[in-house]
Amino acid sequence: MDRFGEKLRNLRKRRGFTQEQMSELLDVSRPYVAKLERGEKLPNVALVIKLSDIFGVTADQLIRDELEVG
Repeated sequence: MDRFGEKLRNLRKRRGFTQEQMSELLDVSRPYVAKLERGEKLPNVALVIKLSDIFGVTADQLIRDELEVG
């Protein structure tokens, strides 16, 4: 999951979401979103599922480094 933060940041920016908007969608704080994107925190399973639903990608695409998110 070394690339999770990079993938999250890329998906968020492609959709035009701010970190604040992402935090509201995920019901977490903006600093937590920033830490996820920097790789300082790892998400729990429920958050990965929520993100996969929001962005229309699979959970595997988010967490497996060798898979791209499209």
